[in-house]
Amino acid sequence: MKTREPLTPPYHIYYPVKVAKSKIAGKGAYALQSIPARKKIGDLGGVIITMKEAMRLIKNLKVINLVELEDDLALNASANPNDLRFINHSCEPNTYLRVLRNRVEFYALRTIKKGEELSCDYGETHHEGTLPCKCGAKNCRGFI
Repeated sequence: MKTREPLTPPYHIYYPVKVAKSKIAGKGAYALQSIPARKKIGDLGGVIITMKEAMRLIKNLKVINLVELEDDLALNASANPNDLRFINHSCEPNTYLRVLRNRVEFYALRTIKKGEELSCDYGETHHEGTLPCKCGAKNCRGFI
């Protein structure tokens, strides 16, 4: 049986961010310059692993950054990371993520001001609606 070696896709950050204390949770990613609407901010760094390995990590770690990909794979952004892993969840986000084969890309939903914290609606997560949301948005769903 052939096993897959962890794969690290090439990734880039086109609009650099600063990591600092977040108003949402823990640390956050803040724009170092204005980011125009609909522009690609960058690719989430990480290592591609199997979903089986991802589920094992989820059970054993308190905090992990994972995005499910195609073909029973996941991007583990906790390994070989970049600063985009600090984009926190918000029910009223200013970015969105796009999964494209073995890449996770972030785009600006609207113009993002210099110094503004980047946020993304995580959608469905392995928390299955049990993790309280602390985004503070007027339309906050209450849970992630």
